[in-house]
Amino acid sequence: MAGSHSRKKTPLSYQDREYRRVENSGLVSSVVKMAETDLHILASQPVGDQALKLVSDVRGYIELYIEQHPRFVDTLVPMPMNKQAPEVVKKMLTAGMQAGVGPMAAVAGVVAEWVGRGLLAQGADEVIVENGGDLFVARKQECTVAVYAGESPLSGELAIGLKPDRMPCGVCCSSGTIGHSLSLGVADAVVVVAPFTALADAAATRLGNEVGKGKQSINRALELAGEIAGLSGVVIISGDQLGAWGDIELVRL
Repeated sequence: MAGSHSRKKTPLSYQDREYRRVENSGLVSSVVKMAETDLHILASQPVGDQALKLVSDVRGYIELYIEQHPRFVDTLVPMPMNKQAPEVVKKMLTAGMQAGVGPMAAVAGVVAEWVGRGLLAQGADEVIVENGGDLFVARKQECTVAVYAGESPLSGELAIGLKPDRMPCGVCCSSGTIGHSLSLGVADAVVVVAPFTALADAAATRLGNEVGKGKQSINRALELAGEIAGLSGVVIISGDQLGAWGDIELVRL
């Protein structure tokens, strides 16, 4: 499923996986890998075998669709809905149209949510699935997600608080300074919270592309966030500049 995603994937360091540090979760950790997919899963019980099957299924749907529609993997602009597409592909197409980006901008988020919801359906009480720094979060208690922003002085200083009534939800990040995929912006971190992880992922890409140098570009990106239907909140960090939009709780670490 490799392709041009128009974003820096991931928001954090590939080498040290600092974004996988978890404190006091009370959940069981599993790591599931298949080709490019590398998931860190926290759940109320061991879920490695079930998660591997879910990853195989979701990758199969997406890879078959790419074989049949090669443009799907490379386009940086939205593609129209295909009513005959698999459900997971429809979610990617919808997210791309809502955010104004190509559907593959939603691939990490949609895989995380597919696996997370699948595990919930199979009996897990609580699940967090991290895929390249993008998160599907379903907990019964309040939790916080720290914001890593590379060399910014604000990196690791703030977290986003998530209350149980807002979950399940997606928390996804795009960066123009960290990672090795294409991004058109220079933000250290653009974090989007949304009810659907595919949408959060695609919107993080779009908003990250909009952030250039200076506070004005952050403000423009935040204005755009208000035009993307379905987002809960957004946090943008660029250098020592911080901007936020929507119903989002920032917690100082």
